[in-house]
Amino acid sequence: MNTHAGQSPVSYPVQVSRLPRNGLAVTIDADAAERAALASVHGVDSVDSFRATLQVMPWKRNGVKVEGRVEAEIGQSCVVTLEPLACTIREAVEGVFLPADSKLGRQGFSAGGEMLLDADGPDGPEIFEGDSIDVGALAEEFFGLAIDPYPRKAGVSAGDAPARRETAATPEGPLQEALRRLTRKE
Repeated sequence: MNTHAGQSPVSYPVQVSRLPRNGLAVTIDADAAERAALASVHGVDSVDSFRATLQVMPWKRNGVKVEGRVEAEIGQSCVVTLEPLACTIREAVEGVFLPADSKLGRQGFSAGGEMLLDADGPDGPEIFEGDSIDVGALAEEFFGLAIDPYPRKAGVSAGDAPARRETAATPEGPLQEALRRLTRKE
């Protein structure tokens, strides 16, 4: 579930065995330390705000369904101009979890042990062990997937990149010296 080793900076375990029938509302507002950890883990300049509003509900017999939204304000650098860039993330969060011993988790497999996938269909359920799931880690996963890996300021194209500076002098080495001698002989 997590995209990095260790516990999520916005970890929020929910005990599945104690879920109310109508579900449980969960709101995660990251504090300054959690936002700094999120920025470090996801390679952005800053995470100025992070809020996940989730509904955790029983699903089928022993499963859990999580639905909601993650909203964040992050700071990145434009890949063309390297100027600071403010970005907004608004991403839907959805996940289904089944206990490891659930028969429903095996329904996607054919008799030969192959898993049948529909690329356009919904994601299959995730398997969990124990009596809790980390809905904060799920929200962080969707947050990470929503980050633009190549942020660009509006109206900027690759041709707007600053010109590359030539170095004043390149160090002489044996190869450069041999090439200079060869070119002088002609």
